[in-house]
Amino acid sequence: MTTAVFSATAGAPTYQPVPAAGNHNESIEIGAGAGKTARTFVVHVPPGFDGKSKLPVVIMLHGAGGSGAEAIAQTGWGAKSDREGFIAVFPDGTPPRAELPARFLTNPRLWNDGSGRGAIGVEKVDDLGFISAMIDFLEARYAADPARIYCTGFSNGASMTFSVGLNLSNRIAAIAPVSGHLWQREKQLAYPVPLLYIIGTADPLNPLGGGKVKLPWEMTQDRPPVEDSLKEWERMLGCGPEVQTARGNGVLEITYDHCAKGGEVVYYTVRGLGHVWPGGRNRLPEKWVGKPSDNLNATDVIWEFFKTHPRTQAP
Repeated sequence: MTTAVFSATAGAPTYQPVPAAGNHNESIEIGAGAGKTARTFVVHVPPGFDGKSKLPVVIMLHGAGGSGAEAIAQTGWGAKSDREGFIAVFPDGTPPRAELPARFLTNPRLWNDGSGRGAIGVEKVDDLGFISAMIDFLEARYAADPARIYCTGFSNGASMTFSVGLNLSNRIAAIAPVSGHLWQREKQLAYPVPLLYIIGTADPLNPLGGGKVKLPWEMTQDRPPVEDSLKEWERMLGCGPEVQTARGNGVLEITYDHCAKGGEVVYYTVRGLGHVWPGGRNRLPEKWVGKPSDNLNATDVIWEFFKTHPRTQAP
């Protein structure tokens, strides 16, 4: 095992062992005074990490009620990290009653995704501050490449991914929400952030055309059409009406790549897929989320997109 130089402040550097391959449970403090909280996340390090070479980072945001650790098994991002040589990071959201253990049905971990629809106790959580501070930590401790920081997420985590791409566009190279919405409107991207979006045609919790949905928590919410979020991103990138389309194996791919401000928008629909990570493991009853599908592996498709989109300046 070798060592790497790590210096959080100016002055004499301290020395820490290079993190070994595998999962590392990390924690950082966010806020100040009485509002200071500890936020947790798992960092998956690929084999051969030397602590010096700058590596890409994929941040994976779990869905409502999930956790960073669960997202590793559900999505396959850890195994993908090992094969491709990037760092995968799995943060934890915050349950509404932070003093109690997180439980899927009674105290689910959530993200403050900008919708204003979160449970009381979560709406004021500074998740954007947490993600930004986590990126600082990854750059200092894990040699994260500032030009290749990517974010993806599922459901509530997908909506948070939209918020991260919009509000941290100076730090995020590209985003890939899976079955979520951009809730914040009438904003502008400071930097062009390419977007890849995936959703199933039979998603009961985020139907393509929008409408009322019943959640596992016995509540009903209104959801807008999925295209509203995509059109907003296309507007911010200045994408023209020209599209490229491709079909096969029940998958439709639509690409908007004529974007005056840079970047592109790529949109996948998977026929028959419910509210499930495509190609991943589903742990929830089909009566809640619908059917899985292996017609598209979201983790593979997203990584191919990410690795061709390092962060760029606006043209």
